[in-house]
Amino acid sequence: MAHSGLTGVLLVGGASRRFGSPKALARFEGETLAERGWRLLGDVSDERIAVGKASDALSLPFPVADDESSLRAPLAGVVSGLRAATNDVCIFLPVDCPLVSARSLLRLAEAGADAAVPQTGPLPGAYRRAALPALERSLLVGKLALRDALKAVEVRVVELDPAELVNVNTKADLRMLKAAHA
Repeated sequence: MAHSGLTGVLLVGGASRRFGSPKALARFEGETLAERGWRLLGDVSDERIAVGKASDALSLPFPVADDESSLRAPLAGVVSGLRAATNDVCIFLPVDCPLVSARSLLRLAEAGADAAVPQTGPLPGAYRRAALPALERSLLVGKLALRDALKAVEVRVVELDPAELVNVNTKADLRMLKAAHA
């Protein structure tokens, strides 16, 4: 089902302050959140990149490209992923969104705008390289909210199933998710 000409970017560099340990290494349904996201991106894209902080030294079964920023912000990961990608369209999946489906990621990728985001916000999302200059400018001037950076590009909102957009921010969130899927 991999889509030719599509790059999947897994964002693993969150600080995980509320979670208390690296979310990428938390386990759900027999695999880490990072492994789950990596597998899903492999199902939908012909190129995969994981972006995070080299200083985190996460023990993952795939390489993690350093986002080359001292800042902890999803914007830094998106900029780094767009710079590294060989394809025009990149799907960005944060490691803490374990229920997103391949179908939803492809719907974002096929939306045909500089950025395609779900109704809940900028991630997960699909971004074209055309959005890179505006995102780089925001990063350069320290305007780190991805939602605000997107005001400078063409954005299309794609309605996705809200149940897929669950975000795991705390260990309690993960426990509730596990209980709901037991």
